[in-house]
Amino acid sequence: MQYLPLPHTAFFDETSSSQLFVATLLEKADIHINGDRPWDMRLNAHGVIEDALARGNLGLGERYMDGDWETDDLDKFFFKLMRARLPDQVNHSKLVFHHLKTRLVNLQTAKRAFQVGEAHYDLGNDFYAAMLDKRMTYTCGYWKDAKTLDEAQEAKLNLICRKLKLKPGMRVLDIGCGWGSFMAYAAEHYGVECVGLTISKEQAEYGKKLMQSGLPVEFRLKDYRDETEQFDRIVSVGMFEHVGRKNYREYMKVANRCLKDDGLFLLHTIGKNVRNTSPDPWIDKYIFPNGELPALSQVTNAAESLFVVEDIHNFGADYDRTLMAWYKNFEASWPQFKDQFSERFYRMWRYYLLSCAGAFRARDIQLWQFLLSKKGVLGGYDRVS
Repeated sequence: MQYLPLPHTAFFDETSSSQLFVATLLEKADIHINGDRPWDMRLNAHGVIEDALARGNLGLGERYMDGDWETDDLDKFFFKLMRARLPDQVNHSKLVFHHLKTRLVNLQTAKRAFQVGEAHYDLGNDFYAAMLDKRMTYTCGYWKDAKTLDEAQEAKLNLICRKLKLKPGMRVLDIGCGWGSFMAYAAEHYGVECVGLTISKEQAEYGKKLMQSGLPVEFRLKDYRDETEQFDRIVSVGMFEHVGRKNYREYMKVANRCLKDDGLFLLHTIGKNVRNTSPDPWIDKYIFPNGELPALSQVTNAAESLFVVEDIHNFGADYDRTLMAWYKNFEASWPQFKDQFSERFYRMWRYYLLSCAGAFRARDIQLWQFLLSKKGVLGGYDRVS
């Protein structure tokens, strides 16, 4: 086997079989170690490659947070990495426990439900307001006819309302309501009343302002499993990623219980292409504790006998543009938060936004909207786009 010539640096050892293996692997994705192109990987410390081999994205991500490696174009680095499916070609020896834990243990029990709110969503409303659109919509925008982040998020909210065929006076349950962007939009433009469930104290506090403004919206700080009221419509945007495979069926039972017989349910979720894979260990540790992306079959299996799947819409490529817009806002606003958060947090957040953008661009992960009914829409559901 021939290897392309690599620069002699203090941090790359051409006599190391593991380093040569990774260098050859990266060449398949057109990535050079210590190359001079924007997406090439530059080593700043010893052991980066060995750590990535042993611990996968957890090792790679932590070493990036520590400044031990760099690239000028992180999103393109991950696009090339994921498009070439390089992670599938490596057996990460130290992740066996993580894999077994996610398969055997219910990491999304009611007792654990509030952990992600405390770790991620409670960073502060000001922080998210600076990064997101004017409505603080922390999910994928719909860029079909949009040119700006605000336009893309408004288009997504309107798309959901049209898919649900909202009418004035309806009562809508929003499972995982975030900062209430959907509820406020639906109440303003479609004349509906909304109840939102959140596990974030910061989001619930923010919601009080919306309620005081006179909009017919209500925030409830509670786990979805505790909701019993029935509604004309249910929407869940960007929350199913926190449910976990051991709870998918229970989640669908709750939605079925809370939806009137002639109602409609829209489920908006990120998804993965292959089932029975483990959650990303770096994302799990630093961004979304206890999160897990479902495969398409896991969603439909969970809905079986409870719902008719009327429509599935995949616009995962739009998440790339959404994440890049968030990253642009994050970079622009960082000076006002740098005294509040550390440099390591900055690199962590940068890694999160840009690695995810690259993964969506490579179509390694998807964004689905499911439209579900309890008994099937007579005459068929009229697809909205």
